[in-house]
Amino acid sequence: MNIVMKVLHSPIEIAGQMGMLCQGLKAQGVEAIAYNTFHSYLGYREYVFNMDIFELEWMFRDIVRHFDLFHFHYAATLLDGYADLPLLYKAGKPIVMHHWGNDVRTHALATVNNRYAYTGDSPPEEVIDERLQVMTRYIRHAIVQDHEVLPYVERYYEKVHVLPITMDVRKMKPYYPEPHTSNPLIIHAPTNPLFKGTAYVEEAIDQLRQEGLLFRYRRIEKMSNKEALQLYREADIVVDQILCGSYGMLAVESMSLGKPVVGYIRADLVGRFPSPPPICSANPSQVKERLRELITNASLRQAKGREGRRFAETYHDIRPVVRKLRAIYEEILREG
Repeated sequence: MNIVMKVLHSPIEIAGQMGMLCQGLKAQGVEAIAYNTFHSYLGYREYVFNMDIFELEWMFRDIVRHFDLFHFHYAATLLDGYADLPLLYKAGKPIVMHHWGNDVRTHALATVNNRYAYTGDSPPEEVIDERLQVMTRYIRHAIVQDHEVLPYVERYYEKVHVLPITMDVRKMKPYYPEPHTSNPLIIHAPTNPLFKGTAYVEEAIDQLRQEGLLFRYRRIEKMSNKEALQLYREADIVVDQILCGSYGMLAVESMSLGKPVVGYIRADLVGRFPSPPPICSANPSQVKERLRELITNASLRQAKGREGRRFAETYHDIRPVVRKLRAIYEEILREG
């Protein structure tokens, strides 16, 4: 089924995903626009119109008339207090909500299978519940990036779709670790050190240095995504998040670049991915040993880098991900 549609993504850009999805949708013949009201030093600008909430309010009537489907992100919509939802519902406009993690991650559920989970960035559980109760009066479908996020929302929506984080992987040239490097560079890029487990990572780094292992370490913070990607190319090892139990955008970017990635993948989630992620899994008690293995084994760094690139091409490239997204849209539109 090939439905012609006009889609709005809004209002919060998470890790460049609104822009990336609009890029992919446009390449497949869908009119897709992203309006972003969340502005950060990461500087995502491609395929995104950056504005403020007052501009959205001023444009609201025209937006409702123009777009066929509304794809909202991070438990937010166009108007404060979800005032737009009954209006969109009355106008017969299909809506899907894309949840990304900290907008819905509750401590009670996060810690069922993960004693390391950090939920300090999430709203209080009663606030999350209240918001979801309001949203699901008008929204039947939701999207999540993986099965770590799924349990927080699946009881609220009629249907929850799993759509992987996406990158234009084919456009990213891989820079595999140099096979003869005896002084490998480790990079860690925490947007939030508490969520990423940075203290545990750097404690392990300090202990390995004290043991006399030869390596370099760089922590990347407070720079645009474009600048950070330039530095990721130089890495021999990338450390993502070691508390959450799944992987995020840094891991996808790093795998796309052919880098071995250290991050924590919960054992109960491994089988829920379409294929086991080739990430060197490490929680805080394991990160020192995972790093030691990669620091001392150049061939392992090479192998994991190549596995990661293949995984990113297969599961995270913009083309297959957007095909899945179009199928989700078509299902929603068929329901009317």
